[in-house]
Amino acid sequence: MNTCEPLIFTDLKKRTHALSIAQGFHDKLTQQHSYRVKKLCIALAQRFNLSSAEIAALKVSAVFHDIGKLGIPDRILLKADKLDSQERQLLQLHPVIGQQIINSINLKGAADTAKIIRHHHEYFDGTGYPDKLKGDQIPIGARIISVVDSYDAMSYTRPYQQSRKHSDIMTILEQESENKHDPNIFQVFADMIKTSPLKVR
Repeated sequence: MNTCEPLIFTDLKKRTHALSIAQGFHDKLTQQHSYRVKKLCIALAQRFNLSSAEIAALKVSAVFHDIGKLGIPDRILLKADKLDSQERQLLQLHPVIGQQIINSINLKGAADTAKIIRHHHEYFDGTGYPDKLKGDQIPIGARIISVVDSYDAMSYTRPYQQSRKHSDIMTILEQESENKHDPNIFQVFADMIKTSPLKVR
Protein backbone atom coordinates (compact mmCIF):
# COMPACT_ATOMS: atom_id res chain seq x y z
CA MET A 1 0.00 0.00 0.00
CA ASN A 2 1.29 3.44 -0.80
CA THR A 3 0.96 6.62 1.23
CA CYS A 4 -2.00 8.00 -0.73
CA GLU A 5 -4.22 4.98 -0.08
CA PRO A 6 -5.77 6.29 3.18
CA LEU A 7 -7.41 8.95 0.98
CA ILE A 8 -8.79 6.13 -1.16
CA PHE A 9 -10.35 4.52 1.90
CA THR A 10 -11.81 7.89 2.94
CA ASP A 11 -13.56 8.03 -0.43
CA LEU A 12 -14.70 4.41 0.00
CA LYS A 13 -16.16 5.28 3.41
CA LYS A 14 -18.17 8.12 1.85
CA ARG A 15 -19.40 5.87 -0.95
CA THR A 16 -20.60 3.23 1.53
CA HIS A 17 -22.68 5.65 3.60
CA ALA A 18 -25.87 4.46 1.89
CA LEU A 19 -25.01 0.88 2.88
CA SER A 20 -24.75 1.98 6.49
CA ILE A 21 -28.20 3.54 6.31
CA ALA A 22 -29.63 0.37 4.72
CA GLN A 23 -28.00 -1.76 7.39
CA GLY A 24 -29.55 0.40 10.11
CA PHE A 25 -33.04 0.14 8.65
CA HIS A 26 -32.71 -3.63 8.28
CA ASP A 27 -31.28 -4.32 11.74
CA LYS A 28 -30.53 -1.48 14.16
CA LEU A 29 -28.89 -3.81 16.68
CA THR A 30 -26.44 -5.10 14.09
CA GLN A 31 -25.62 -1.54 13.04
CA GLN A 32 -24.94 -0.56 16.67
CA HIS A 33 -22.84 -3.70 17.13
CA SER A 34 -20.81 -2.82 14.03
CA TYR A 35 -19.98 0.68 15.26
CA ARG A 36 -18.86 -0.66 18.64
CA VAL A 37 -16.71 -3.22 16.84
CA LYS A 38 -15.15 -0.43 14.78
CA LYS A 39 -14.20 1.57 17.89
CA LEU A 40 -12.66 -1.44 19.60
CA CYS A 41 -10.86 -2.53 16.42
CA ILE A 42 -9.25 0.89 16.00
CA ALA A 43 -8.08 0.91 19.61
CA LEU A 44 -6.68 -2.61 19.22
CA ALA A 45 -5.04 -1.92 15.84
CA GLN A 46 -3.19 1.04 17.33
CA ARG A 47 -1.35 -1.40 19.62
CA PHE A 48 0.13 -3.11 16.57
CA ASN A 49 2.44 -1.53 14.01
CA LEU A 50 -0.21 -1.24 11.33
CA SER A 51 0.09 1.37 8.61
CA SER A 52 -2.40 4.21 8.31
CA ALA A 53 -3.78 2.51 5.19
CA GLU A 54 -4.27 -0.79 7.02
CA ILE A 55 -6.10 0.99 9.85
CA ALA A 56 -8.21 2.89 7.33
CA ALA A 57 -9.21 -0.38 5.65
CA LEU A 58 -9.98 -1.92 9.04
CA LYS A 59 -12.30 0.98 9.96
CA VAL A 60 -14.46 0.35 6.89
CA SER A 61 -14.28 -3.44 7.24
CA ALA A 62 -15.30 -3.32 10.90
CA VAL A 63 -18.39 -1.23 10.14
CA PHE A 64 -19.43 -3.54 7.32
CA HIS A 65 -18.20 -6.92 8.53
CA ASP A 66 -21.83 -8.11 8.81
CA ILE A 67 -23.23 -6.29 5.75
CA GLY A 68 -23.66 -9.67 4.07
CA LYS A 69 -26.42 -10.47 6.55
CA LEU A 70 -28.64 -8.31 4.35
CA GLY A 71 -28.74 -11.40 2.13
CA ILE A 72 -29.68 -13.82 4.91
CA PRO A 73 -33.37 -14.40 5.76
CA ASP A 74 -34.57 -12.92 9.06
CA ARG A 75 -35.99 -16.31 10.05
CA ILE A 76 -32.35 -17.44 10.35
CA LEU A 77 -30.82 -14.25 11.77
CA LEU A 78 -33.47 -13.92 14.48
CA LYS A 79 -34.08 -17.59 15.24
CA ALA A 80 -34.07 -18.17 19.00
CA ASP A 81 -33.48 -21.91 18.73
CA LYS A 82 -30.34 -23.64 17.54
CA LEU A 83 -29.81 -23.46 13.78
CA ASP A 84 -30.01 -26.72 11.84
CA SER A 85 -27.20 -27.64 9.43
CA GLN A 86 -28.86 -26.08 6.38
CA GLU A 87 -29.60 -22.85 8.23
CA ARG A 88 -26.02 -22.73 9.51
CA GLN A 89 -24.70 -23.15 5.97
CA LEU A 90 -26.84 -20.24 4.80
CA LEU A 91 -25.68 -18.03 7.68
CA GLN A 92 -22.07 -18.84 6.87
CA LEU A 93 -22.55 -17.29 3.44
CA HIS A 94 -22.71 -13.79 4.92
CA PRO A 95 -18.95 -13.05 4.71
CA VAL A 96 -18.96 -14.02 1.02
CA ILE A 97 -22.08 -11.93 0.36
CA GLY A 98 -20.45 -9.05 2.23
CA GLN A 99 -17.36 -9.32 0.04
CA GLN A 100 -19.52 -9.23 -3.08
CA ILE A 101 -21.45 -6.18 -1.87
CA ILE A 102 -18.29 -4.18 -1.11
CA ASN A 103 -16.57 -5.28 -4.34
CA SER A 104 -19.63 -4.15 -6.31
CA ILE A 105 -18.79 -0.55 -5.36
CA ASN A 106 -15.93 -0.89 -7.87
CA LEU A 107 -13.74 1.65 -6.13
CA LYS A 108 -10.03 1.54 -5.31
CA GLY A 109 -9.58 0.19 -1.80
CA ALA A 110 -12.77 -1.89 -1.95
CA ALA A 111 -10.91 -5.13 -2.69
CA ASP A 112 -8.73 -4.88 0.44
CA THR A 113 -11.76 -4.05 2.59
CA ALA A 114 -13.81 -6.85 1.02
CA LYS A 115 -11.02 -9.37 1.67
CA ILE A 116 -11.03 -8.57 5.39
CA ILE A 117 -14.82 -8.94 5.47
CA ARG A 118 -14.65 -12.30 3.67
CA HIS A 119 -12.22 -13.72 6.21
CA HIS A 120 -13.47 -12.40 9.57
CA HIS A 121 -14.89 -15.83 10.46
CA GLU A 122 -11.76 -17.80 9.61
CA TYR A 123 -10.34 -19.62 12.63
CA PHE A 124 -6.67 -19.41 13.59
CA ASP A 125 -6.40 -23.22 13.46
CA GLY A 126 -7.89 -23.38 9.95
CA THR A 127 -11.35 -24.71 10.85
CA GLY A 128 -13.31 -21.50 10.16
CA TYR A 129 -15.13 -20.34 7.04
CA PRO A 130 -15.43 -19.69 4.15
CA ASP A 131 -11.92 -20.69 2.99
CA LYS A 132 -10.40 -22.45 6.02
CA LEU A 133 -7.40 -20.14 6.07
CA LYS A 134 -4.95 -20.68 8.92
CA GLY A 135 -2.72 -18.48 11.08
CA ASP A 136 -1.01 -15.66 9.20
CA GLN A 137 -2.86 -16.61 6.01
CA ILE A 138 -5.77 -14.71 7.56
CA PRO A 139 -5.45 -10.92 7.05
CA ILE A 140 -4.54 -9.23 10.34
CA GLY A 141 -7.59 -6.98 10.02
CA ALA A 142 -9.82 -10.06 9.93
CA ARG A 143 -8.01 -11.56 12.94
CA ILE A 144 -8.58 -8.34 14.89
CA ILE A 145 -12.27 -8.24 13.96
CA SER A 146 -12.62 -11.91 14.99
CA VAL A 147 -11.67 -11.20 18.61
CA VAL A 148 -13.56 -7.92 18.91
CA ASP A 149 -16.67 -9.25 17.15
CA SER A 150 -16.84 -12.21 19.52
CA TYR A 151 -16.45 -10.00 22.59
CA ASP A 152 -19.15 -7.55 21.59
CA ALA A 153 -21.53 -10.24 20.32
CA MET A 154 -21.51 -11.89 23.74
CA SER A 155 -21.93 -8.56 25.54
CA TYR A 156 -25.50 -7.83 24.44
CA THR A 157 -28.78 -9.75 24.50
CA ARG A 158 -30.12 -10.88 21.14
CA PRO A 159 -33.11 -13.14 20.31
CA TYR A 160 -30.81 -16.18 20.25
CA GLN A 161 -28.69 -15.43 23.35
CA GLN A 162 -28.47 -13.64 26.68
CA SER A 163 -25.72 -11.15 27.40
CA ARG A 164 -22.75 -12.32 29.46
CA LYS A 165 -20.57 -10.62 32.06
CA HIS A 166 -17.13 -9.36 31.09
CA SER A 167 -15.33 -11.98 33.18
CA ASP A 168 -17.36 -14.80 31.59
CA ILE A 169 -16.70 -13.47 28.09
CA MET A 170 -12.96 -13.24 28.70
CA THR A 171 -12.91 -16.81 29.99
CA ILE A 172 -14.60 -17.99 26.81
CA LEU A 173 -12.28 -15.96 24.58
CA GLU A 174 -9.23 -17.32 26.40
CA GLN A 175 -10.50 -20.87 25.90
CA GLU A 176 -11.03 -20.11 22.20
CA SER A 177 -7.56 -18.62 21.85
CA GLU A 178 -5.25 -20.60 19.55
CA ASN A 179 -8.10 -22.43 17.82
CA LYS A 180 -10.56 -19.66 16.94
CA HIS A 181 -8.54 -16.51 17.66
CA ASP A 182 -4.97 -15.39 17.14
CA PRO A 183 -3.53 -15.83 20.67
CA ASN A 184 -1.26 -12.78 20.37
CA ILE A 185 -4.15 -10.53 19.33
CA PHE A 186 -6.28 -11.93 22.15
CA GLN A 187 -3.61 -11.15 24.74
CA VAL A 188 -3.28 -7.56 23.53
CA PHE A 189 -7.08 -7.23 23.49
CA ALA A 190 -7.31 -8.62 27.03
CA ASP A 191 -4.99 -5.87 28.23
CA MET A 192 -6.67 -3.13 26.17
CA ILE A 193 -10.26 -3.91 27.17
CA LYS A 194 -9.49 -3.42 30.89
CA THR A 195 -9.61 0.35 30.48
CA SER A 196 -11.94 0.61 27.47
CA PRO A 197 -15.21 2.57 27.85
CA LEU A 198 -16.80 -0.27 25.86
CA LYS A 199 -15.93 -2.87 28.49
CA VAL A 200 -19.09 -4.48 29.86
CA ARG A 201 -19.56 -5.25 33.55
